[in-house]
Amino acid sequence: MGQCVTKCKNPSSTLGSKNGDRESSSKAHSKRSTIHKEEHSTVCGKCSGDILVNGTKKMEAAVESSQPPASSGDAKKEPVSGTEESSLHRTEELFRRYKDEREEAILEEGMERFCNDLCVDPTEFKVLVLAWKFQAATMCKFTRTEFFDGCKAIHADSIEGICARFPRLLSEAKQEEKFKDLYRFTFQFGLDSEEGQRSLHREIAIALWKLVFTQNKPPILDQWLHFLNENPSGIKGISRDTWNMFLNFTQVIGPDLSNYSEDEAWPSLFDTFVEWEMERRKKEEEAGPGMAASQTDSSSAEPPT
Repeated sequence: MGQCVTKCKNPSSTLGSKNGDRESSSKAHSKRSTIHKEEHSTVCGKCSGDILVNGTKKMEAAVESSQPPASSGDAKKEPVSGTEESSLHRTEELFRRYKDEREEAILEEGMERFCNDLCVDPTEFKVLVLAWKFQAATMCKFTRTEFFDGCKAIHADSIEGICARFPRLLSEAKQEEKFKDLYRFTFQFGLDSEEGQRSLHREIAIALWKLVFTQNKPPILDQWLHFLNENPSGIKGISRDTWNMFLNFTQVIGPDLSNYSEDEAWPSLFDTFVEWEMERRKKEEEAGPGMAASQTDSSSAEPPT
């Protein structure tokens, strides 16, 4: 995973691809892309078609339901077992479509094709939410267990079915407790487990803060990210405690920072931020509106790569 773009020179580029690897893809990848090209062109236009709860088309379900019931055994359990078995079979086919040839997992190349077929950009918030529901341990990778458990959790076993779930998943991510869980997941998701990381690189943290707050951006976020980009304190990483406490900070401290107190148990980085931000605002007021416009532009700029 260290090669993933989100963990190297351009952390805000993507959650599911290597930097610049598209042009150097192998001949095998080209063949697979050709196979899925026709399918992809039709899926994007009908993600919300005639889909049942598990993402199966009505025609497929009708064929399954027309099968005669077993003559023996528990009559109540047989239909459920048959449905689950059919869903598992479809999930298996879906997984094999994108899995790596050597490893029982969907890796960066397969993740790109998976996102492409879902009609989503790997940088989208939807991809982060899907990774959260799949409880993915690593960026740019779905293990077999994560993929199967994730599809079961969202009741989908097809590209169309997953597409149809996105509106509900995005709505779920707006709920306070659900978002808190997503927010905490995002920190762990950004770590490189293979390297045993315990803190997020500053650039990665900035990219993930922008992403996780896509639907509910706090008023102080731009100023916080501007502070981290300027990096007056010379920090290299963001700890789990700082990450978690920032969500509390956005909920408790007002945009004017007037109710912030250093006597409370905030991370020391927050003390530095508030002091720096208040000084910046003071200089901004003294300099006039031209300075204010300049600071607004710089706070929303992408971090340097």
